[in-house]
Amino acid sequence: MTTLFANPRSACRGVLATLLALSALGSTHAGVLEAVPPETVGMSSARLERLDNTLQDYVDSSELPGGVVFVARQGKTVHFEAFGSSDGQAVMQTDSIFRIASQTKALVSVGIMMLQEEGKLLLADPVGKYLPEYRQTTVVASDGQSLQAVPAYRPITIRDLLTHTAGIGYGEGPARAQWEAAGITGWYFADRDEPIAATVARLAELPFDAQPGERWVYGYATDILGVVIEQISGQTLDRFLEERILEPLGMTDTHFFLPESKRQRLAAVYSVTEEGGLERAPDPGGMVGQGAYVDGPRQSFSGGAGLLSTASDYARFLQMLLNGGELDGVRLLSRKTVELMTVRHVTRKQLGEHMPGAGFGLGFYVVEDLGSYGKPGSPGAYGWGGAYHTTYWVDPEEELIVVYLTQVRPATGLDDHAKVRALIYQAIVD
Repeated sequence: MTTLFANPRSACRGVLATLLALSALGSTHAGVLEAVPPETVGMSSARLERLDNTLQDYVDSSELPGGVVFVARQGKTVHFEAFGSSDGQAVMQTDSIFRIASQTKALVSVGIMMLQEEGKLLLADPVGKYLPEYRQTTVVASDGQSLQAVPAYRPITIRDLLTHTAGIGYGEGPARAQWEAAGITGWYFADRDEPIAATVARLAELPFDAQPGERWVYGYATDILGVVIEQISGQTLDRFLEERILEPLGMTDTHFFLPESKRQRLAAVYSVTEEGGLERAPDPGGMVGQGAYVDGPRQSFSGGAGLLSTASDYARFLQMLLNGGELDGVRLLSRKTVELMTVRHVTRKQLGEHMPGAGFGLGFYVVEDLGSYGKPGSPGAYGWGGAYHTTYWVDPEEELIVVYLTQVRPATGLDDHAKVRALIYQAIVD
């Protein structure tokens, strides 16, 4: 196989050394948790190098374009490396910006929990209390010969949306033709020239895939939660997240739509070809392309999949959760709220075949049975990922956070997520 990207490892190898030097001077790289040698927190530098070598192998074999991996333990950065290329020519940088898609859901879920802590809502509240169009919804049913819309047997609640048990998919269920006719399918909103609230209002008129509470259905639930936040706060979702989460945590490179000055930092999206190599996705190309995150209408703030971010920004958000809701003296949530978010809320019957060995909390999967899960980790670890092949997790038992960002869609046949997980856990030596 022809190598698509040059080997840029030598340009990135000094990143952690630079951070360590800054830390020794009593400072830190902007937005990055304090860096320390891995050995000081029970991890091995030599074993972490296996991770770098493996990721570079993916680049050399044209299976990955490039990416960034960030590892922190006990609140300290122990590994922060870029590999490969951001666009086929430029070397990937640790401050490169990525489309994080469904990793947006965690921030919106935190926003909802902040509103509960302020007495503005309860998780048991019906969504229709805040969005009247959701007071009475419908569900697809079959009479044995045809499909029909029947009334939902109870109102959808905020908790249903947080746990994806509201029965709302991404428009690919049994009533797909109606969803397509309404122009509401897939998670991608960046090209929509209308406020997210307008789309969500039309969505309420469509028949959903399952009755509230019946089963786990992954879809637009968190986009609806974003509109609930807008309705309660009186702010657009971008302003709410900026003022209440991003600015307080120092997440200065996290945006729904990228400022022009940061255009060159946005990593390009690639697709796995039928032959197994990589090709650059079309521009803008919608859901399977580069997207309208720079030159789009900038009207639709998707709480389910809209944000762009960096590894270090997202790591700060995760460290806040691992710390029980606080980071650098800024508290967003109480410890008890984080505990509620990171335990199972969805029964195995509701999940069906989804997520063996894990449950689902208020915005994340939660590992329960390590043997059934079948991958390295710890009970109680939680995380999620995004449609552009990004992933993250938090392991409270090991005081570990990991952010792994790349841009591949579709990523058919890639096993790098499993390799990253295995290679990070094998580097724990205490």
